[in-house]
Amino acid sequence: MPADLPVEEPARRVTDPDGAVGAYTWDRSFRIWDAYFALIWLATLVTVLGADRPGWPVRIVAAGLLVALVPLFVWVGRPILRGDPPEERRALGYLGAAMALFLSSAILVGETRLITFALVPQCFMTLRMRRALIVVTVINIVPVVGWVLVWRPSDQDVFNNALFAVVSLVFSMAVGSWVIRIIEQSQERAALIAELDSSRHEISRLSAAHGALTERERMAREIHDTLAQGFTSLLMLVQAVEAELDDDLPQARRHLALMDETARQNLAEARALVAGGAPADLDGASLPDALRRLAARHEAALEVSGPVRPLPAGPEVVALRACQEALANARRHAGSSAAVGIALTYADEALTVCVRDTGCGFDPAAVRGGYGLAGLRARATEVGGTARIRSAPGDGTTVTVRLPVPPVRSCSP
Repeated sequence: MPADLPVEEPARRVTDPDGAVGAYTWDRSFRIWDAYFALIWLATLVTVLGADRPGWPVRIVAAGLLVALVPLFVWVGRPILRGDPPEERRALGYLGAAMALFLSSAILVGETRLITFALVPQCFMTLRMRRALIVVTVINIVPVVGWVLVWRPSDQDVFNNALFAVVSLVFSMAVGSWVIRIIEQSQERAALIAELDSSRHEISRLSAAHGALTERERMAREIHDTLAQGFTSLLMLVQAVEAELDDDLPQARRHLALMDETARQNLAEARALVAGGAPADLDGASLPDALRRLAARHEAALEVSGPVRPLPAGPEVVALRACQEALANARRHAGSSAAVGIALTYADEALTVCVRDTGCGFDPAAVRGGYGLAGLRARATEVGGTARIRSAPGDGTTVTVRLPVPPVRSCSP
C-alpha cells in the first residue's frame, strides 16, 4: 500500500544565544498530526474488522494489537515526535515496539497494512535518513512476506501484494526523502530566523548605546559651549576685578556688573539645558539680537549684512554656539589687547558667521583633543554646514562657519 503522505514537521523550538526561546514551526499545532494518526488508525481498525478473511477470532486478535498502538503512541510516541529534536535512541525503541504490534497484526490480516500511512511519516520525523529508509523498508516488505508464509495465498495474490509493496516502498522513499529535505531546510530557516532575531537585538542594543553616546557628546558640547565658557569668563573677570580694586574702581564696578550678567546668563543656560529648550540668548529673540548681547559681553564689534529673516532653529543655534566658542577662545588665547569682530551675513541659501581677532594666532594643525574646535566642526556638520579655522602664529585667528538655510521665496505677481 502507499506508505506515505506529505509530511509536516511538528513545532520546533530554537534557542538564541541570549537564551530566549522562540517557536519556529511548519505547522501551527501538533493537533493536526493527532487527528491524522487517529483517522488512519480508525480506518485501519474498521477495515480489519470488516475483512472477509481470515476468520473472526484472528481478526479480533489483529484488532487488539491495533488497539495496543493507541496508548503506545499517546504516552511514548507523541512526546518523542514533539521533541526538539526528537531523541533518536528513544525513537528507535518506540518504533520497534510499534512495529512489533503492527507486523504481528499485518501478518495475520493483510488489511492492517493501511496503518503504514501513519507509521512511515513517524519514521521520517524521528530518524535520520539511512535509518528511516531501513525501517520503512521493513514496514513495507516484511508484512507481505509474513502474510505469504502464514496463509499460502495464490500466486496471483502474491504477485499483486508484492507489486503493491514495492510500489509503496519506492513511493515512501521518494516522498520521505523530499520530506526530510523540507525539514532540514525548515530547520535551517529556523536557525537563520533565530540568528536574525539575535542580530536584531544586538543592533537594538548597539543603537541604544550609540544613541546614549551621541547624547553624551551633545551634552558635553552644550556644557562646554555654555556653562564651562561662562565659568571661565567669571574667573577671568574675578582676576580683573582683583587687579582693579585698588587702582581703577569704576572699571572694577563695570567688571562686577559684567560678572553679574554672566552668572545670570549661565543660570539661564543651565535651565535651558535641563528643559531641553533653545539657548537662553535665543529665547524670544532674533539671532542678530542674541549676537549683539554676546558681543557686548565680550567687548566685540558686530556687523550684520544681508536681509535678516527668521530661520530654522538648527542653523541659528549652531551660529550662536560657534560665536560663543570663537569668542571664548579669543578671550583666553588672543590677548587682552586684541580686537575682536563678528560678521553675520544672510545670503539667499546660506548663513555665514565669521569671528575675527587680531591676537597672537596659533597653528590649527597642532591642536589636539578638547571639545572646542572639534565640537564647533561637529555642530556645523550636523546641519550640513562647514566650519573653517584660519590662523597662524602672529597673524590672528578667523573662524568662519557657513550653514545652509532655506532659500528666500520670491513672490510672483
